[in-house]
Amino acid sequence: MSYQHRYLDGTTIHFPIGKVVCVGRNYAEHAKELNNPVPTEPLLFIKPGSCVVEAEGGFSIPTDRGGVHYEAEIAVLIGKPLSRKPNEEEVLDAISGFAPALDLTLRDVQAKLKEKGYPWEVAKSFDGACVLAPFVSSDAVSDLTDIGIRLSINGEVRQDGSSASMLNPILPIIAHIAGHFSLQPGDVILTGTPAGVGPLNPGDELLLELVGHSSVVTRVL
Repeated sequence: MSYQHRYLDGTTIHFPIGKVVCVGRNYAEHAKELNNPVPTEPLLFIKPGSCVVEAEGGFSIPTDRGGVHYEAEIAVLIGKPLSRKPNEEEVLDAISGFAPALDLTLRDVQAKLKEKGYPWEVAKSFDGACVLAPFVSSDAVSDLTDIGIRLSINGEVRQDGSSASMLNPILPIIAHIAGHFSLQPGDVILTGTPAGVGPLNPGDELLLELVGHSSVVTRVL
């Protein structure tokens, strides 16, 4: 069954999944833990919509391409077109919802590609590489500068961050993205991951939280 955007109450969102725009190294401590330089300008990459799967019910990971790392992120669902560097009021009006998400990475594959100076889309864009929980309406989130994102695995908290620590906050980074290429209803922004990333294994049980707003229990099948 193909992925469809949904709100937490089970309502289907009537626009198709589009592209997934990711903000790399948007938390300084995460950049440091991977020995990456902290970027001086936003680092963007795109996952295709075909890589998106639902968090509910569990998800699969590749087991034949090295380590698969989790990266918990705040996902932002775009509900109206944005282009040509909109102002922050226009960005806010275009946001349809927020959800906790996982950006999955084939870390060993990525490392080998980076060593050679090659693009590393294959490490980020495989089927199942974006795991999305249902969205809460944008109206439910009053303060975009302090949204908590937390991931626990097998009962242990692994990541616990907040949009307050982002190098590029949510509204400015979406405006920046839309200044480079248009965003359409159904597109998703993954806003970066806090420190604490690591490997996933089949059988792991995960609790993924948009703190104070929503949570989902899932597992690696």
